[in-house]
Amino acid sequence: MAVPSPIFMQAAGLLWVSQDLVSRVILLPTGYWQPPSLEKLLERRPQRSLRNKRRGSEKKMVEYLDQISNFVVKTDFEDLDATVIGQAKKVVYDTLGVIAAGAQQREPIEMAKRLAPFSGHPSSTLVGRKKKIDPLNAALINGTVGTWLELDEGNQFARGHAGIHVVPAALAIGEEKKVPGKTFLTALVVGYEIACRIGIACKLRMTMHPHGSWGTVGAAVAVGKLINLNADQMKTLINIASSMTLATSRKTMLEGGTVRNLYAGASGYMGILANYLLKSGFTGEADGIGSVYGGVVSDSFNPEAMVEELGSRYEITRNYFKEYACCRYNHSSLDALYQIMCQQKQGRLDPKDIESVRVETYSLAAQLCSKTPENMLAGKFSIPFAIATTLIHGHSGVESFLPEKIGKPDIRSLASRVEVEEKKEFTQMMPARRPSRVTVRLKDGSTFSETVYISKGDIEDPYSTDELDAKFLGLATPIYGKRKAKEILEKTRRIETFRNLRNYTEGL
Repeated sequence: MAVPSPIFMQAAGLLWVSQDLVSRVILLPTGYWQPPSLEKLLERRPQRSLRNKRRGSEKKMVEYLDQISNFVVKTDFEDLDATVIGQAKKVVYDTLGVIAAGAQQREPIEMAKRLAPFSGHPSSTLVGRKKKIDPLNAALINGTVGTWLELDEGNQFARGHAGIHVVPAALAIGEEKKVPGKTFLTALVVGYEIACRIGIACKLRMTMHPHGSWGTVGAAVAVGKLINLNADQMKTLINIASSMTLATSRKTMLEGGTVRNLYAGASGYMGILANYLLKSGFTGEADGIGSVYGGVVSDSFNPEAMVEELGSRYEITRNYFKEYACCRYNHSSLDALYQIMCQQKQGRLDPKDIESVRVETYSLAAQLCSKTPENMLAGKFSIPFAIATTLIHGHSGVESFLPEKIGKPDIRSLASRVEVEEKKEFTQMMPARRPSRVTVRLKDGSTFSETVYISKGDIEDPYSTDELDAKFLGLATPIYGKRKAKEILEKTRRIETFRNLRNYTEGL
């Protein structure tokens, strides 16, 4: 006997239930599906407490989205204190420096050339190239090249890098719209804020790379602020942008897949595109953030974290900056290594005297254990390589991680003697602490060991303004010349005085 299709069965069930639980006669041959009894249906009904709980969570969902949307729309430059504004300026020039330096690499140059024929109106700057292109491609290219050298700032509490997602998108649209410097800075701050709060409120799956995820929403918010969206539009924009999150593989960074560098650039592109979609009439789901970051790319999402101290605690003031040209997970290990090196004569260890190096660190850093990275990117995500190249070159700057260093026999030999392991005690201290202990054993039997709990550049041990200035000038001077590099720095310090952002970006 034929069996009715699942679609027919489902339709029949829905038809019967829709009659308010009143039995409807459906004549079916013996053996066909029969509607469930009234008793069974009553057993399946959600209990009132469950319905009320669901309504409560829906109300909470609406409340947090309304709160963050209103926060973004209502925040003005005058609402930001000197600390927030000062830190935002540092994020701007630090990000411009790493973009300009990254733009000189071979792949980014080729990328820009190949996208140029498809560009629209050239209103937005390609930083470090002294050229203009359309906003979408400017955000894409600037965001991509800004991660190339692994020197972009980040936020340890959000477990990611908001600046390189938000700055390129805000800069591109800010130039196109000729917004004042005050407006640009305000958009950066609120975009950075929403991006980081999503990162704090959820915990991405371990298989995901954080680039290209919540940064998309932050970029969209910054752009929405620049074009003066109202609160309802901002809420819809956030829901649209949430569904434009990328599926980013964590393996790319470990294996040296340079498509990983595209993730941040693609977020900036998507952030701008989300605004275009909004203006075209597109909509999102009711709670895009909660849906995507609570069930798709993460299993948990805490809406309270989105609004806790909103408007009084700014995540941009809790960021970190980097001076080592490699993944942040390396940095506490390198800090400990530098402490050991400083104890030696002439501040160095002779690599030939080293028998072994042992690194105990937290779980995320312990993944960076490859001793034979395939290329520059993989080398930046390898603690053994980072330790070895630092010992040989005496520093952890850009030059220590260049492609030609990856296969050098002396670095490879030393990296093979570096062991990395997780220490549970250190893992439990995250995210407020990212500790590492480094023990160096010499061939004469002597050992040196140091433990670092707070990486240099974190909010508890920040780089000074002079140190950040020196980093920027070191990256920018080879590209712009000493005079122009200093001029960019000086202009950034007074960016709020510019009535037209194009006057600020001239010559970038």
